[in-house]
Amino acid sequence: MRLSSLLIVSLTFLAAAGLSLIAAGFAVTGVERSTEIAVRRTLDETRKDWAEVTADGLQVILNGTAPDEATRFTALSVVGGTVDAARIIDLIQIAPTADLAPPRFSVEILRNDSGISIIGLIPTGTDRAAIVEQLSGLVREERVTDLLETASYSTPAGWIDAMGYAVSALRYLPRAKISVVSGLVTITAISDSREEKQALEKTLTRAAPPGLRLSLDIAAPRPVITPFTLRYHIDEAGGSFDACSAESEASRDRILAAAKLAGQTNTPSCVIGMGVPSPNWARAAELSIASLAQLGAGSVTIANADITLVATVDTSPELFDQVVGELEAALPKVFALHAVLPEPEADTQGGVPEFTATLSPEGLVQLRGRLSDETLRHLVDSYAKARFGSDSVYTATRVVSDLPTNWPVRVLTGLEALSQLQRGSLLVTPDNVNLRGMSHQEEATAEIAKLLSAKLGEAESYALDISYEEPPEPEDKPVEPEVCEAELASIQEAGKIAFEPGSATIASQSRDTMDAIAAILERCGDMRLEIQGHTDSQGREEMNQNLSQARAQSVLNELRARRVPTSSYAAKGYGETNPIADNGTEEGREQNRRITFHLIRLEQGPEQESTLDAAAAENAEDLSTPETPDTTEQELPGQ
Repeated sequence: MRLSSLLIVSLTFLAAAGLSLIAAGFAVTGVERSTEIAVRRTLDETRKDWAEVTADGLQVILNGTAPDEATRFTALSVVGGTVDAARIIDLIQIAPTADLAPPRFSVEILRNDSGISIIGLIPTGTDRAAIVEQLSGLVREERVTDLLETASYSTPAGWIDAMGYAVSALRYLPRAKISVVSGLVTITAISDSREEKQALEKTLTRAAPPGLRLSLDIAAPRPVITPFTLRYHIDEAGGSFDACSAESEASRDRILAAAKLAGQTNTPSCVIGMGVPSPNWARAAELSIASLAQLGAGSVTIANADITLVATVDTSPELFDQVVGELEAALPKVFALHAVLPEPEADTQGGVPEFTATLSPEGLVQLRGRLSDETLRHLVDSYAKARFGSDSVYTATRVVSDLPTNWPVRVLTGLEALSQLQRGSLLVTPDNVNLRGMSHQEEATAEIAKLLSAKLGEAESYALDISYEEPPEPEDKPVEPEVCEAELASIQEAGKIAFEPGSATIASQSRDTMDAIAAILERCGDMRLEIQGHTDSQGREEMNQNLSQARAQSVLNELRARRVPTSSYAAKGYGETNPIADNGTEEGREQNRRITFHLIRLEQGPEQESTLDAAAAENAEDLSTPETPDTTEQELPGQ
């Protein structure tokens, strides 16, 4: 009886436990299902349908393949907003990425008075130590800042040539920035003058490897003009400048506009430079030119802050006094005006004293006229021989007393100005220095005007009539590269370079053509030239490419055999990629089988605005405001 009671109790407990387990199982299944449904709904709403969800008790297991790491992290964050993040088991995979493209290798080199800095990313195949060693040879080693980084990728085509050229170019550039990428070098530099800029461009172009693209942006600073000079004259033919200087483009435009209103007849030019004596230079020039226009004839010269206004002999004294008075009142304070109204020449028994010098095209000089004493005659003779050559001077002057005290200065200054001409004549009188002639320099008139203004003084008048002629071409001057390119193309129109069928051997009938091409290239001098080989489309593309390269190289070798300097030439085959005719006909295929000569031109560098230009533009309104009241300016006729 007792055993059966214990058995019943045990069975009851076992049944209760079994029912509890069954109930718990149903509860866990319900929780898992609800969790899966909630997480699945969240993933679907956020468009993460690539993820798979499995609930295992309280744990949420995420499977699937995410396209990238960012998407995987987003999916985990989204699920973490639905269930406790501690319950999430992350089994998400990341889709394998394609091979990474190599980085863009580039280097920038900066050189100035402080040293050289080099920064950028280079391939591991670049000899970094050699580059730093070469740079250290230009400046002291401690002044080279090496900020290069390397990447384990193969060296791209054209990289070695570009880096080698960039480092070697620094020998000529004490102040420069050089940017290097594969096959392209961009150089930004500063030179001391226009002449140095041209020499640098020629040297750098000649030194560049033929296959390298080159961009040059070499700036020449604005010249320092001393004295800062402007000279404008009006005669029966109209108005024209002998010299014109301005400190900015805005100032130049104002001066040229004033000259146009005053009757400018020729195409004026105005040199922009440094050394302006006042920010009101343009205003003073405008007023002076307008005043001269009121007089109708004469000249006005501005040398720094000194203004000399010279009228003609027949100018009305009343008009002269009125114009001079108004101009003096209107000029900015820093400028000083000296006005000259010549008096009619009085007849004298001895005539007007004068000194003359003539310079022939052959360089022979004759000196005649009056000098004040024997010492001056010896000085003039010696000075002329020093300027023109001892065997080129013939002196036939005479000593006369009572000459002006400034006669020696006028004579010697006139001879210095005459020495800047190829041919011409000088006439010195008490009232004027007259210089006529021809020069091979376009700026000769302006330079001589500055010379006479500086040395004769503000009260002295002078007249210039100087023409410009192109200098004769030297007999051995190289032909321009563009002309050479055109002549090479013309030669092949008469007889193209032909090859033996299927080979790179130049046909015997093309020897005369090669001789003619060599003769042209010998006259062309230094230039970067690419000899291009082209084929038709017959045969395999790779075979045509190799054949075109071999033929271009064969032409280059033939030119070397004819002693043509080819250090700046390159041979390149283009295969069938650039047809000029239809490959479907025999005539078209014949035209496509060709050799062309292509001039490698400089890349265009970026145009950079001058700081001075920007400042001038910003201050243009301030510069246009005169120091004197507006009422005074309005009273000046002709404004």
